[in-house]
Amino acid sequence: MARDTDDKRNFALREHDGETSVFSGRTPRQAALKAARRLEPDDSESDAGRVDLRLREKGTQKVHIYEGWAWREDAPDDKPDWMPERITEANVSKQGIEHLEEI
Repeated sequence: MARDTDDKRNFALREHDGETSVFSGRTPRQAALKAARRLEPDDSESDAGRVDLRLREKGTQKVHIYEGWAWREDAPDDKPDWMPERITEANVSKQGIEHLEEI
């Protein structure tokens, strides 16, 4: 069965105390970027500390592993009125996939 391109998939953020948050996206990377934006941002991308993000796709035993980081920067000049002067940016780098024995 082909997946509709508008289908959102749900990914649970796995931390030491269990699965704490759920992020949705069409791809694991999209969900990982959402999770990374919740990290404590540093002053610049080069200063940003890297954090491991482990996202289990709901309904599967697949865990997508990313390295994520976040930083603050000035909003673009053509920003909408509601956007603050400083915004949080984030990036992720895929490290691999792990398959769980049990959920």
